[in-house]
Amino acid sequence: MNTKLPIVDIDHVVVRANDVAATVSFYRDALGCEVERELDIGLVQLRAGRSLIDIVPVDSELGRKGGDPPSVTSPRRNMDHFCLRLNPFDETAIRAHLDKHGVTAGPVSRRYGADGFGASIYLTDPEGNTVELKGPPESDPQLLP
Repeated sequence: MNTKLPIVDIDHVVVRANDVAATVSFYRDALGCEVERELDIGLVQLRAGRSLIDIVPVDSELGRKGGDPPSVTSPRRNMDHFCLRLNPFDETAIRAHLDKHGVTAGPVSRRYGADGFGASIYLTDPEGNTVELKGPPESDPQLLP
């Protein structure tokens, strides 16, 4: 029997943080995610469209299960990156908004994602995690390789 799991999109991503307040501020203020829940175990859940970004302190019971804490200056990471889908993708408006929050983003590149090729930029959160902001897929199928 050849079956597949019915995956629709990303449900949530968990980021282990050394500085929960700075990390929550980045996702809330710089990226516009809203805090949805805060649990007594130190977990903060932020709404990112239909998905959640969970921030957990590295020194909490849950955070310690992930091993050594992430470090901006060493190769230890929680993940390579995760991608947040934007629509529309207005580079000027995105950069202006990020600049207001002291966030520098890399150059816009054409990258492939769940919906096909489209514009995207990379940036880094306070814990050293890479976040990709990706726009809608290109509408002209002739632009696809």
